[in-house]
Amino acid sequence: MLFTDLKLIEPILKALQTEGYTSPTPIQQQAIPYILQRRDLLGCAQTGTGKTAAFAIPTLQLLFNDKLQHREQKSIKALVLTPTRELAIQIGDSFTAYGRNTGLKNLVIFGGVSQNPQVDALRRGVDILVATPGRLLDLMNQGYVHINQIKMLILDEADRMLDMGFVNDVKKIIAKVPAKRQTLFFSATMPKEIQSLADSILNNPERVEVAPVSSTADTIQQAVYFVEKSNKKNLLIHILKDKDIKTLLVFTRTKHGADKVVKDLHKAGITAEAIHGNKSQNARQRALTNFKNRSTRVLIATDIAARGIDIDELTHVVNYELPNIPETYVHRIGRTGRAGASGIAMSFCDGEEEIEYLKDIYKLIGKNVPVEEGHPYPLSIELMNARMTGKAVSIAVKGKAPAGEGRGGRNGGGGNRGRNSRSGNKRANGESRQGGGAGNRKAGSKTGGGSGMSGRR
Repeated sequence: MLFTDLKLIEPILKALQTEGYTSPTPIQQQAIPYILQRRDLLGCAQTGTGKTAAFAIPTLQLLFNDKLQHREQKSIKALVLTPTRELAIQIGDSFTAYGRNTGLKNLVIFGGVSQNPQVDALRRGVDILVATPGRLLDLMNQGYVHINQIKMLILDEADRMLDMGFVNDVKKIIAKVPAKRQTLFFSATMPKEIQSLADSILNNPERVEVAPVSSTADTIQQAVYFVEKSNKKNLLIHILKDKDIKTLLVFTRTKHGADKVVKDLHKAGITAEAIHGNKSQNARQRALTNFKNRSTRVLIATDIAARGIDIDELTHVVNYELPNIPETYVHRIGRTGRAGASGIAMSFCDGEEEIEYLKDIYKLIGKNVPVEEGHPYPLSIELMNARMTGKAVSIAVKGKAPAGEGRGGRNGGGGNRGRNSRSGNKRANGESRQGGGAGNRKAGSKTGGGSGMSGRR
């Protein structure tokens, strides 16, 4: 299927052609026709499937057609709510790119920066407002934003808004928009609370869903490195001696872990920055910009902060700490190997609690990841294989007794610590489930994910 088969207007088709996009992704094929029929929509889709374009393109078309048919007063016609500044900026960029020939104006507002430029832009008039809930409520309470003329309400990353504690703010905002409207609701997962929210605001919606990502792209070369926790920093520094690695995205499970990796790399003379929830929005955006323009070589990210990160031509990803949710592994490594390009994903496994995480990953993706033995800080492969299969073993590692021996549960066959950690943190992490994929260049990014398209647009 081509975008020309979706009954899109010429100004939008021309913009898509300028961006180099010809083929819609599955979520776009399903969603765009329903939205153009002015139906409410419930979309279950991960970052990287092209969902931003799935709602941005038809929203622009509907508003453009309304503008041609009616002389309407200056007011906000569409409101997009999204949880973070980074996602808001990316969505705004998408509306700008696809709507360049429509004359429609969009504005992105978020907290952590001065409100004055945002207020000035609101006064000049906008058709589409992309906002984070906190700043929007603030400006509404000050009387700068009026959403009583909204025709389209779009909630993106609803599950993450739940994780970040924004649901009450979202409900307050929804209470202020007209009851007669078109509502589009997107979430990577559908926990009970999110389904309940969707049921309360949608009117006889169509449901579209892309298959949950549980496989990794063939274009991604994967490897697991068994290494002692204390040697992970040394292994990372060793890997970065490869000058062909121009930029490297590194994932940790915790904010503290991300900051520690930055310090270790700085001591080794390697430029690095961290991006996580404790950083200010300005700091996160600056770190992301520095990484994209390659003034920072290494970006260390937690899973929550990383949702929505989309970087062209990213070739290398490192799981410094394995995720305790297997789907997150697919999401992480899907940042590379997009649009048919090759990518390399390296995972460090400490051989103790992370063994359980690795087992869960193998179960999800349906295969084992090749083990990289030729690095300077290896653990015993025999010991690791024994732990993976749950067999008792007594093999010395670098002259030491096997880690976990005599502790019960942490050695082969136990694994309780790892599984408890996973269950206890599953919802706290709240990360999206997205994988990379090969395919043609498709709307939403020049890089692709899922079926060949990423979530930047």
